[in-house]
Amino acid sequence: MSERSDVVPTPEGEYIETNRFAPLSLLLAILGIVGLGLSVVGAFVAKHQFSFSWLFAFAFYFTLIAGCFFWIIVHHVTDADWSVVVRRQLENLAMLMPLMVLFFVPIVIFRHHLYEWMNIPPGHDPILDSKRAYLNWHFFVFRSAFYFFFFIVATLLFRRFSIRQDRNGNPGFTLAMRRLAFVALPLFGVSLTFGAYDWLLGIDYKWFSTMWGVYIFAGAAGSSMSLLVLVMAGLQRAGYLKETVTVEHFHIMGKWMLSFTVFWAYIGFSQYMLIWYANMPEETEYFIRRNTESWNALSLFLVIGRFFIPFAILLVRAPKKRPLMLCLIAGWIVFMQLVDLYIVILPALHGAGLLVSIWDFMPLLGMGATLAFFYLRIARRSSLFPNRDPRLLESLHTVN
Repeated sequence: MSERSDVVPTPEGEYIETNRFAPLSLLLAILGIVGLGLSVVGAFVAKHQFSFSWLFAFAFYFTLIAGCFFWIIVHHVTDADWSVVVRRQLENLAMLMPLMVLFFVPIVIFRHHLYEWMNIPPGHDPILDSKRAYLNWHFFVFRSAFYFFFFIVATLLFRRFSIRQDRNGNPGFTLAMRRLAFVALPLFGVSLTFGAYDWLLGIDYKWFSTMWGVYIFAGAAGSSMSLLVLVMAGLQRAGYLKETVTVEHFHIMGKWMLSFTVFWAYIGFSQYMLIWYANMPEETEYFIRRNTESWNALSLFLVIGRFFIPFAILLVRAPKKRPLMLCLIAGWIVFMQLVDLYIVILPALHGAGLLVSIWDFMPLLGMGATLAFFYLRIARRSSLFPNRDPRLLESLHTVN
């Protein structure tokens, strides 16, 4: 494909009209209220089930938003040019992180239903006593506050610099965001890794894995890139970014989806293989529970659906250059991220086998509709792409 020399950046940018998505926003608001309202009902009538269902929904959306933030960091650290035209939507999605703080409140309230270690007094479990320096309530709250503080502050700084560059075109903001990215990258690794240990691995304090943080990261990065594909395709379908985001950009995003499909499988297999090979009872319990009865079938479905299916499709060049087909596989990967986290969390509640509850869906609906509602409000406040980024021309002419 030759370079598109006819494409030039629009100095004023491209904006969503105020009432463009008014009907959709109204629908999302209604669904959000209904979903969150029914979740409140579940919190009273089925506290134990609700607590795990809420954590499941929280973990799903948190990994998507954190993954979007990761791609912002990668964009600036690598000084990428292809991703300039899609970066603004990553910023818009990452700006949803403050809502996740509110969604974390029920986890704090129902913590005694989720984390067994909080209910066991000292001296009753030698394994837990050996971990008390880390597994204690005050340190847990402090760590969680740090994770959210980092994500929110860093996201706001990236957003502020990016929007200010839209207004005055100062290339110094590009350098400022690059310096910020180099600071944010290790802090992101620490925050996501320990957040995965605290919130997800903490429901089974006896089990441990040194690869756990990387496993959660792999799923977050792959599913968030898939979410970006869906968002960009949705905006184009609505009539935006048609001359800005090209097939070449979708092709590159498809490559990243393929890369993290392979990376997720590699980390997942390595974790499973090493624990299976060592055959130590305190390490194998996690996988034994997820290979029990109907959980085994769902785990097998995850392996096939999260790796073999998308790998076979994305390995071929043609699907990555067809936005509609790429959207189908992107939606599938996001769905498999949902399945993955369901298998991570719910077996701790239903160890004897898969038992789907109506309360598993209410938090998903409530959180998802609320996040989508606020995304539409955030997206219309600025240009849909950074219209004065110094690398905008290179991004518009991307060829791979």
